[in-house]
Amino acid sequence: MLRFSHNGVGIAYIDVPPHDGGEGPAVLLIHGFASNHAVNWVGPQWVKSLTHAGYRVIAYDNRGHGQSDKLYDPEAYTSQAMASDGIALLDHLGIQRAGVIGYSMGARNAAFLARANPRRVACLSLGGLGYRLIDGIGLPPSIADALEAPSISDVKDPMGRMFRAFAEQNRQDLKALAACIRGSRQTMPIDHVRLMTTPTIVCVGTTDPIATGGEKLAAVMPDATYFAIEGRDHNTAVGDKSHRAAVVDYFNRYLKS
Repeated sequence: MLRFSHNGVGIAYIDVPPHDGGEGPAVLLIHGFASNHAVNWVGPQWVKSLTHAGYRVIAYDNRGHGQSDKLYDPEAYTSQAMASDGIALLDHLGIQRAGVIGYSMGARNAAFLARANPRRVACLSLGGLGYRLIDGIGLPPSIADALEAPSISDVKDPMGRMFRAFAEQNRQDLKALAACIRGSRQTMPIDHVRLMTTPTIVCVGTTDPIATGGEKLAAVMPDATYFAIEGRDHNTAVGDKSHRAAVVDYFNRYLKS
C-alpha cells in the first residue's frame, strides 16, 4: 500500500487507475468499523466494478484500522477528524473533486466530509447508514466492552460478539477499535442534513437492523434517492451486486456528464 501523513497520523491507501488505463474521474471509498479497504472494497468487487466502469479508485484504511496508524485516545476518532483524513488524501493526490462512497461508519464519515467540503464532492453514496445519522449514535458503546474483554468467550452480547469476531478475523488492534467506538459517535443536526445539496444515494439492506430509516434519511436531503438492497442485512449488503450496480449507475450521471 501507499502511505501519507495527515497531522502526524499515517494513513495507508491504494490508488487504482481505470481498467482501460485512462484518466477517469476519481472515487474515494471509506470503509466501515472494524473493516479495512481490502475487506470492504477489494474483496466484494467494488474496486473492480468501479475501475471497469472507468473510474480512478482511491481507498484507504481509516485511522485505527488496517495498515494505518493506531491511536488510543477516543478524541482522535471523532467523525470530523476521520472525515478530514479523506479530504487530506484527496489534497495529497491533487484531486479537486471526487465521488465519495462510504459504508456504515464510513458512510457517517463520508457525510461529515461532504457537509464540510461540498465543492469537493460531486456525488455521494451512503451505504449501511439510515436515519441514525441524525437521531442516533451508530453502533452501541457495549461493542467497546466486547473488544476489551479478555476473550471472545467472555462476550455475551450478540452484537458485541459479532464485532469482536469480525475484528479478530481481520487481525485488527482491539484497543484502537475500542477507542474508535467511543470517539466516533457524532450525529449530524437535521438542519445541517437539510443543507447537504450533494447528489446522494442512500443504500440500506431491507433486513439491516443497524441502519434503519434509510428512506427517511434520503427524504430529508435536498437531492437524494433511496435504494433498498433486497434481502440483505448489515454484513451482506455491502457486497451485494445490485448495490454496486445502483451506485455505479448513479455516479455515472454526475461524474461522466
